[in-house]
Amino acid sequence: MRSVHRLPAGVLFAVAISTAALAQDYPTQQIRFVTGFPPGSGADVVTRFTAEKIKEVANVNIIVENRVGAAGGLAMETVARAKPDGYTVLLATATATAAANHLYKERRINVLEAFRIGATINRQGFMIVVDPGSPHKTLGELTAAMKLKGDKANYGTAAPTGIVLGEMYKAMAGLTAQQIRFRSGVDSLKEMASGAIDYGSLDPQLSLAQYRQGKLRILAVGTGKRISALPDVPTMEEAGVKGVDLTGWWALIVPKQTPDHVVNTMHGWMQKVLPRPEVVQFFKDSGADTFALPPKEADALFVKEEEAWGRYADIAKLEKQ
Repeated sequence: MRSVHRLPAGVLFAVAISTAALAQDYPTQQIRFVTGFPPGSGADVVTRFTAEKIKEVANVNIIVENRVGAAGGLAMETVARAKPDGYTVLLATATATAAANHLYKERRINVLEAFRIGATINRQGFMIVVDPGSPHKTLGELTAAMKLKGDKANYGTAAPTGIVLGEMYKAMAGLTAQQIRFRSGVDSLKEMASGAIDYGSLDPQLSLAQYRQGKLRILAVGTGKRISALPDVPTMEEAGVKGVDLTGWWALIVPKQTPDHVVNTMHGWMQKVLPRPEVVQFFKDSGADTFALPPKEADALFVKEEEAWGRYADIAKLEKQ
């Protein structure tokens, strides 16, 4: 019979402690933040700002990778298929990510099976905007004009949340405007300026930046309450389009099997970053409020958002793309 050699208990304990320490040792290498939109877009600006702030507290290099395509779908696929070790992270609105299950005919991933939330970042609302040269000064004026124009009216959008907000606006206001989807919201600006499209359903970062430069007029926000950055701009509900409340929230999103200790580390980073005055001001200036949820609550909210966006898609009578 072959003898069995047993290690002393003290050695076994030391090995166990060493193994556990290695398992908890994160991060030890460069992290990749993936965004689904091009440099200069609202999503890119938020991603790069967040990356810089996390670098300061995590003491690790973070690079930003722009994986543009399929209204953010290419970036989602990139992260969903990555090793679940915390080194490849999707920076996106969790609401738009949750909506993906209801927006595309060819769904290569199920977002609830593919992702979990690493950490929450902020809450925000998309906006209905027009060129400053537009004759429409209020959402009511735009609605009346688009009803007269019928199916010859059109509007630009890019991100999933903007797509759904645009369709909900049409459904609730009784419009038949045609959606024109752009690679990014930036690409729609020239078309609005030329009059080729009538209005836009765009992200708050881009909308506010252009508004402050006098290049866009914001008619309404898609949130249930007014935002602190634009206290004089009404919600769509206040402007006469009932039943619209789309509040998006940004997050670090990671592959589903990412270990708890990695997620807890990410949450800890954001707990340090979000209270900083410059961070609060940055998000306020971009039409958002900082937003911190514990990991389990964030995952539960992600599941609720996926369910809710199924209802939104039905309300807006969205045809899957």
